Amino acid sequence: MKIRSVKLREAHKGSSNASFCSILWDLKAHHLVTASSSEPSISIHDPLLPSNPPRVFRHHRDGVTALAISPNSTCLASGSIDHSVKLYKFPGGEFETNITRFTLPIRSLAFNKSGSMLAAAGDDEGIKLINTIDGSIARVLKGHRGPVTGLAFDPNGEYLASIDSIGTVIYWELQSGRTLYTLKGVAPDTGSDTSLLNVLSWSPDGETLAVPGLKNDIVMYDRDTAEKLFTLRGDHAQPICFMSWSPNGKYMATSSLDKQILIWDVNRKQDIDRQKFDDRICCMAWKPIGNALAVIDVMGKYGVWESVVPFSMKSPTEDIPSSQSKNNNGLLFFDEEDEDEEHSMSGSLSDLGEGSHDESEPPSRKRLRKQSVIDDDQCEDVYDELSFPKTESRKKVHRVKEKDGLRSVMTFRPKMQEAFQPGSTPPQPGKRYFLCYNMLGCITTIKHDEYSHIEIDFHDTSRGPRVPPMTDHYGFTMASLNENGSVFANPCKGEKNMSTLMYRPFSSWANNSEWYMRFEGEEVRAVALGDSWVAVVTSLNFLRIFTEGGLQKHILSLNGPVVTAAGFKDELAIVTHVSDCLPSNEQMLEFRIFNISKGTQLFKGRLPLTPGSYLTWFGFSEEGQLSSYDSKGMLRVFTSQFGGNWIPLFSSSKERKSGENYWVVGLNASKLFCVVCKNPDSFPHVLPKPVLTLLNLSFPLASSDIGEEALENEFMLNNLLLSQIQKRIEVTAGEGLDTTSLDDEAFDIEAAQDRCIFRLIASCCNGDKLVKAIELVKLLSVEKSVRGAIQLATALKLPILAERFNNILEERLGSKTGVLNTSLPSTKYASSIKPVIAVSKAFTATERSEISEPKVSSSSAKLSAPLFTKKAKSSDSVKFGKQKTDGDQTANIEDRREVVKDADKNDGPSHADGVKNSQTQCPSNPFSKLPNNKEVKKAREVNDIQSQGPSNPFLKSWNKEAAKKAGEVTEVQSNRPCNPFLKSTVK
Repeated sequence: MKIRSVKLREAHKGSSNASFCSILWDLKAHHLVTASSSEPSISIHDPLLPSNPPRVFRHHRDGVTALAISPNSTCLASGSIDHSVKLYKFPGGEFETNITRFTLPIRSLAFNKSGSMLAAAGDDEGIKLINTIDGSIARVLKGHRGPVTGLAFDPNGEYLASIDSIGTVIYWELQSGRTLYTLKGVAPDTGSDTSLLNVLSWSPDGETLAVPGLKNDIVMYDRDTAEKLFTLRGDHAQPICFMSWSPNGKYMATSSLDKQILIWDVNRKQDIDRQKFDDRICCMAWKPIGNALAVIDVMGKYGVWESVVPFSMKSPTEDIPSSQSKNNNGLLFFDEEDEDEEHSMSGSLSDLGEGSHDESEPPSRKRLRKQSVIDDDQCEDVYDELSFPKTESRKKVHRVKEKDGLRSVMTFRPKMQEAFQPGSTPPQPGKRYFLCYNMLGCITTIKHDEYSHIEIDFHDTSRGPRVPPMTDHYGFTMASLNENGSVFANPCKGEKNMSTLMYRPFSSWANNSEWYMRFEGEEVRAVALGDSWVAVVTSLNFLRIFTEGGLQKHILSLNGPVVTAAGFKDELAIVTHVSDCLPSNEQMLEFRIFNISKGTQLFKGRLPLTPGSYLTWFGFSEEGQLSSYDSKGMLRVFTSQFGGNWIPLFSSSKERKSGENYWVVGLNASKLFCVVCKNPDSFPHVLPKPVLTLLNLSFPLASSDIGEEALENEFMLNNLLLSQIQKRIEVTAGEGLDTTSLDDEAFDIEAAQDRCIFRLIASCCNGDKLVKAIELVKLLSVEKSVRGAIQLATALKLPILAERFNNILEERLGSKTGVLNTSLPSTKYASSIKPVIAVSKAFTATERSEISEPKVSSSSAKLSAPLFTKKAKSSDSVKFGKQKTDGDQTANIEDRREVVKDADKNDGPSHADGVKNSQTQCPSNPFSKLPNNKEVKKAREVNDIQSQGPSNPFLKSWNKEAAKKAGEVTEVQSNRPCNPFLKSTVK
């Protein structure tokens, strides 16, 4: 037979000793990926231009021992001697996450057919089935007595085959996790040589399992019975070290310790070609498109053997089994665009049950199994058996007959995210983990044989009492914590299939104040706490509200399965599924906000998520703003602006450093509180104690033409903060509380906003963006700032712009002839006004009146602050306004006193005809009432407008006759010095 030479080129230098190297193709044969156990790098080569340097990325700390690529080639997995398994985007190679970690080096990786599950194994003998979405361990398979060196998923989805270094092969049934067959000593014992690994491989149709034999051959075993079918024995002089099926399953390539490769015609059971190499070939991969075989040796040299199969024979890519050709999108951990079907973003093993069968049937009944038909109900029963976190799965599996036999056709539906508790971490066997972690404190638990030990700690011990540890005999898996107490719940368990809820207050005047609720046949999925209530959402989509004492107060039916819930004071927010996921794998979620004390629903709408992501955190900020965080690292905050909308306020993709993961704890008005987890961890451990990191909130702004994204971000944040403070002022005022501190906070933000706008104006002038500068000047609220902008434009030699700025100032200062008595706007109307715009329009000469301020301790009055002053610092004084006349002269104090004096003398309704009074009562303001009861009685006939609440702490009373003594009264202005949002207006 003619020997053809295959040229090898260096891919990995490594060391002078032999090391196991890996090679694989992507789905469309556009890239070759190589790795070596002697160095921590992974290389992506262009097979069309092999002379070009490869793209290399290094994320492991030690040699890479295993590679696997998802069926749709969107994700690459790597295992290493450093005990970690990592995921990357492909073909870009961007590091995505550390999916899991072992205690010893990794030796083998394999994706299932859909890509939603990754099997990983190594020297510590256990096999982990890992959910590729959230990294959760769906199941650990234990049965080997040596390092596991080879893994292979059955293409039909029923079995996983594994082999270890001592030659033992195990068939695993995926839907139950049990061992079907154990074949001991059927493969060579490779000893301690880590450059030589036992491997095994399923045929593309899933009917045959190929295993290295003890006689330098390949032994084929039946898929369902594990019976030996036949062997491929030829001219290999030493044991087989690697094998690879052709895409159509008609050919097989085998490499041996004798440094040669044989190409086999499997049906004829004879070799049809061979190739001799200088070093042992440790890995091979058939080209998915074309007639070629990629090889790599133990010294890190790789090459492509073209025309492997003679042209006179059928191509290795012809007549590929349909089950193999139907590629699934699989991995939803990454964005996938150009695919027709997409799959699970879940942590379940739902697609492990593909082609599953009735468990009561003996495994040896092979042909009956193949003819079985599995309907939805059977599959649903199987999935109910599997309790894997994070998702719910629904899938149809049916059989379709073809001429050449039976093939499995799977119809997949994207998976809905399952319920989770904000601030919780996955269970850690033998370790303490978090049931709840928020801005107040944390609840941790550790499971022992028959009970769990729960501890509650506060970050600031002054905010909460010291709570003694608790012994948990119920197996609580979810919890919530606030200043008043904690609530715990567990899933259904025990013979009666009951779920338990427990509330534990931190302080009570009564003994035995904690209480329990049990739900038979109904499972608690999420819990939340408020000021005086406990909320529970169950598997029947019931929202149950309990009082702090345990009284069952409300039961509501929700529209769909719950995802999560959070509480803040009187508000309860719940996220539920609206429908099944879209074909693009987008979760269809809905949120609702309830006011529990009032029994009202405040908002309802869709919860936005980044495409291809799922919800990872949900809760309220310290100021009570509802917020969400998804798996793509996008933080959104709900605001009442524009009728209620979600605003993106943080993106981890811009902040996150390589090798970091952000685990969100909470946020306030300007900072995001999170725990930075270093790879491979995606969540914090109880010990060492997590350290909170503060990250600045920032809008995902587009690149500005003036290059001032930081200032524009500050401008938008100030607008948002002003809107939020206005909302809080209204709520506080509605409760009859003092708003002075909130008013001061709003004034400070307005001052900061003016400074920010002025810096933006300077940037616009320097960047010749004059239209934008005009828009910004109109938003300034202080006269001094406008004059500063005029001086800036003049200094920069922009006379036309300076003139326009001056015109804006003159418009504000210009006098108007029309007069109108103005009262404060209603709360509803005021809330719809944007704070910055309202401020910017309020301070003109005709709109701003001069003010006198009589104090409690003195009858004397003094004039108000000058024009463009946002608010007076005194909040306990009565102010009277007077419109400036054309002379723009200030009325003297004596005239003002006379106005007050004459106004006090008004006894009859004849003096008040046509005059409107604006009256606001505030309990904390002694000036919120008329001077005495007698005057109140005399003023009953006056047509006045009374506005209750702390939004206006002043009451004014006057009449036309008294006003004439001080001059022509053109406007009565209700000026509220402690609230910068409420300004008077003039037509």
